Amino acid sequence: MAWDLLVAKDDLRRAEIRDAAPEPLADGEVRLAIESFALTANNITYAVFGEMMRYWDFFPAPGGFGRVPVWGHARVEVSAHPDIAVGQRFYGYWPMSTHLTVLAKAGKSGFTDVSPHRQHLAAVYNQYLAVGPEEASEAYRALLQPLFITSFLIDDQLDEAGFHGAASVILSSASSKTAIALAALLKARGAVKVIGLTSPRSQAFVEGLGFYDQVVLYDDIATAPIAGPAVFVDFAGDSRVLGAVHRRFGEDLKASILVGGTHWEVPREQAGLPGPTPAFFFAPDRIAKRLKDWAGGEFDRRYGAAWTPFVTDAPRWLKVEEGRGPDAIRRAYLAQVEGGAPADVGVVLRP
Repeated sequence: MAWDLLVAKDDLRRAEIRDAAPEPLADGEVRLAIESFALTANNITYAVFGEMMRYWDFFPAPGGFGRVPVWGHARVEVSAHPDIAVGQRFYGYWPMSTHLTVLAKAGKSGFTDVSPHRQHLAAVYNQYLAVGPEEASEAYRALLQPLFITSFLIDDQLDEAGFHGAASVILSSASSKTAIALAALLKARGAVKVIGLTSPRSQAFVEGLGFYDQVVLYDDIATAPIAGPAVFVDFAGDSRVLGAVHRRFGEDLKASILVGGTHWEVPREQAGLPGPTPAFFFAPDRIAKRLKDWAGGEFDRRYGAAWTPFVTDAPRWLKVEEGRGPDAIRRAYLAQVEGGAPADVGVVLRP
């Protein structure tokens, strides 16, 4: 049976499983059966910013509903493309569904979905990488790689800017996987102090990672001895935290970068904050810049050199838990909306 998990755009807690009848393929189209995907706070961010950042546009849905994008692996079930065979496997960007039909343009390392409705969207999300037989490490790729590339790009941007002359880089939602990846990259550089903001519930986990020079509870932002000047990278999207950091540092805050929305229900008012105007970070724009800046293959080389040690270390602090079937996936999605799994757990789902 084919089905989609549909989410009401105006109420993320309203999620429905609906049957989906596959249609016959046109020339060049491929239907893939989705085997597994990761579910993290990042996917809730896609939903929160679905209209503003056009994330809902990737996978059309009935009026008022969207299909939340996820990262994972799929196998070709039916192919009307001469260069893509039934049984081939690909890693990439999928809906929370059993299947996806694409209009494929084959390339050296996989294919690009050139469906008309995706042409105005960021190209990086339309590319699918050919992979071999299933491996245990695939879970970590699906859980961490989409987040890590954002962290890699922020780290690169901060380095290019000389960290804006800051002594500290402060990360909110320090237990989130994207923040952990950025903390690991910054720690490896050793150019600034890496400060993690977290809740009492996650404090021990964050301190145990070894990536943060200092861990500060949200309630202690105003008084903790954090070296300035500072840069703030906000993964939480909580206006109260954003305001507390801006008020603490004022003009000594050299940059304020908005990345995620793990605290998605907290209002995002930013008017009247002291210090720099918060700026939203959009990873595809940075990728496009660096692909122009760096010679052929250099982006992949640098990214690979950073990614490999991080993912190799990941089983030390992240354990994988799996769920299977539509009911388990709906429950896991709703749990993520309400705050997600513990920080040391990565959720991988199989339709």
